[in-house]
Amino acid sequence: MNIDMIRAAADRAHGAIRRTPLLSAPTLDVLAGRRVLVKAECLQHTGSFKARGGWAAVTSLPKDSPGILAMSSGNHGQGVARAAANCGLPCVVLMPADAPRAKIEGTHAWGAEVVLYDRLRDDRNALGARLAEQRGLALIPPFDHPEVIAGQGTTGLEIAAQAAEEGVGRADVLVCCGGGGLSAGIALALAAEAPGLRVRTVEPQGFDDVARSIEAGEPILNAPGGTTICDAIMTPTPGRLTFPLLQAHCGPGLAVTDEEALRAMALAFRHLRIVLEPGGAVSLAAALFRRDQIDGEAVIAVASGGNVDPSVFARALEA
Repeated sequence: MNIDMIRAAADRAHGAIRRTPLLSAPTLDVLAGRRVLVKAECLQHTGSFKARGGWAAVTSLPKDSPGILAMSSGNHGQGVARAAANCGLPCVVLMPADAPRAKIEGTHAWGAEVVLYDRLRDDRNALGARLAEQRGLALIPPFDHPEVIAGQGTTGLEIAAQAAEEGVGRADVLVCCGGGGLSAGIALALAAEAPGLRVRTVEPQGFDDVARSIEAGEPILNAPGGTTICDAIMTPTPGRLTFPLLQAHCGPGLAVTDEEALRAMALAFRHLRIVLEPGGAVSLAAALFRRDQIDGEAVIAVASGGNVDPSVFARALEA
């Protein structure tokens, strides 16, 4: 992985991926005790940053590729399905049966075949490998893939430019984190383009394997059997490719509760007029509710996605 891969991914994405805005609201600044800038990736194509990695990975495949298999809780699947549809390639997405209905329907809408599995009983990696071999498909995993990381890193190129436009040269950049593809890509981009901006991962409590792994200096697994409303970032351990990048370029990780994620969703809707899913709101939750663990006069929170079922969004607004 290197910055040249991220810049190449940005070139291939020109005209196909949105430059999402950096939003702010005075009330959020007061709550956080500092200036808060929110990178609204929920406004990206397919409703999340995953459109970036999906586009980068699919457009790097040979022209004669027979088709694609993605493994996803929903956002990555939609990103890959959109890219595959634009490139005229068949796409199969392996998704947990308990994924939000909005994500399953969104993946179908891009023309992908959705294959469901039991998140608690089935081995997703084994299922994916077997399905890819049986059908002769190119496997694009959700985070541990060089081109996926490069695509997510284009978010960091935009943050570097937008922070400079806002006069912010030093700040923590809080990134919602599952397997670490977005965090690793942004961290690599910022190390090259804006070294005064430091990435810090944000995860749900009980699923803070990346934070604990960075602290321990080696990958650590989450305890089995845990649950969180943040379905998009329920990964058990950092990725093989992402962890060295996270270890090299990120500061200490943060963790928030499900209730804090729901509160952040409501505040984002009220003050920024954007819709976030729980996993896409944890970075803003950390900016607002972990203010004593953050240094500096400004903080940047990457709101990574907004693909939420209406019932969960209603719960957030009622919280």
